Amino acid sequence: MYTASDIDALNARFATATPQEVISYAIAQASKAIITTNFRPYEGVLLHAVTQVAPQLPVVWCDSGYNTKATYTHAQELIETLDLQIDLYVPKQTRAHRDILMGIPSIDDPQHAVFTEQVKIEPFTRAMGTQKPDVWFTNLRKGQTALRDSLDIFSVSKAGVLKVSPFYNYSDSDLDVYLKEHNLPNETDYYDPTKVLAHRECGIHL
Repeated sequence: MYTASDIDALNARFATATPQEVISYAIAQASKAIITTNFRPYEGVLLHAVTQVAPQLPVVWCDSGYNTKATYTHAQELIETLDLQIDLYVPKQTRAHRDILMGIPSIDDPQHAVFTEQVKIEPFTRAMGTQKPDVWFTNLRKGQTALRDSLDIFSVSKAGVLKVSPFYNYSDSDLDVYLKEHNLPNETDYYDPTKVLAHRECGIHL
């Protein structure tokens, strides 16, 4: 279990490190590492960088079933291009069933919490329980939300898993450069019905 002092020391040590150095260190410490992705904008950067170090690392995709056509097309392109080892987790209820019962509730509707639990929290919790990682690569970045501004390259989940965000201090412009350098596609038509607004958290990182 990592203490607050451990995390502070890691973030001080890697404050000026490259993402590749961060990734290599984290992989070396891990008994079981995973990447999580939803194929939102700039996910290709993280997926490329991590799989260059560990090509067979499990990539956990919790697909809510509400992605746009562009996002599904983008996901398939990255899966094929990077030969991603996808472990797919989906809600226990079908979208058709849920559409009849509640549709997509607005964020001020009490049903929105139920919707979020069904399509995102439960599949994610199930994935983490199945995978049992001790290192979790994620693409959190400073400036995305108030919560994420309080984190750093290294943080710890509420379950005690070491969260590693190699591109935490990168701007969109920095990531655009990375995508261009490595000839990677990006996704700009992403929509998450559990968040709706860009500054909201859906609950996974709380």
